[in-house]
Amino acid sequence: MNLRLLCWVSTVKNELKGRRLLSDFDANLHELTYQNVWAGFKQLVPISLFVAVFGLAFGLAATQVGLDDSSIIGMSALVFAGASQFSALELWGTQVAIIPLAITIFAINARHLLMGATLYPWLRHLPPVKRYGVMLFVTDPNWAMSMQAFSRGEPAMGLLFGGGISLWIFWVLGTWLGLFFGSAINDPVSLGLDMVMGCFLLAMVFGGQKNLRVLIIWIVAAFSSLMAYWYLPANSHVVVGALAGGILGAIWMEKQQ
Repeated sequence: MNLRLLCWVSTVKNELKGRRLLSDFDANLHELTYQNVWAGFKQLVPISLFVAVFGLAFGLAATQVGLDDSSIIGMSALVFAGASQFSALELWGTQVAIIPLAITIFAINARHLLMGATLYPWLRHLPPVKRYGVMLFVTDPNWAMSMQAFSRGEPAMGLLFGGGISLWIFWVLGTWLGLFFGSAINDPVSLGLDMVMGCFLLAMVFGGQKNLRVLIIWIVAAFSSLMAYWYLPANSHVVVGALAGGILGAIWMEKQQ
């Protein structure tokens, strides 16, 4: 089961709390300064080191399918989406089917629509240039950590942006290393490195509230995702599970104390 779903579902209620916090217009929550961006960068460096390993694996795999070095580095720098990039390699060939490739990449990254929606209560106070600039670097780890911080009433825009920059730099660096040293780690799964991101996101989930309501939301999301995995097109289970849990969380509101 995709552990990302647990993290997405458990933060639905936090997004609603964020709206209440912003009703008091606490400007510190969406403050974006050099100091908090640098702090966010440093906070995400440890997980970024593991991201670099997968970037290395991507660089090696992309080389093996025939992409040139500049295209490989360019893809990691501009796309910045590991799962999508690996999927693109599977569809790569002498003649690339653009429409199936685009549909596949959209399906894998559709979760960013939901991530953007949960961040909107804070992002809307930023100028458009900053708002979309921050979103360019939003990934699962910095999104999850930022949502937890926002739900505690702590400023997290620097964590979101600075942490994203850290992940991006190490992803591109890992890709570059893969062009030259990828043969040293050509199978990260055999070393258990594929579990790092899942364990990280699971820790984020268990760091949230624990009650019957949240448990039932998780169960609904997991069941919906499993059904979609079996009976719907590939990668749709990610969006289906997140929507099922998110809708239930919105309908079944948490009681006010």
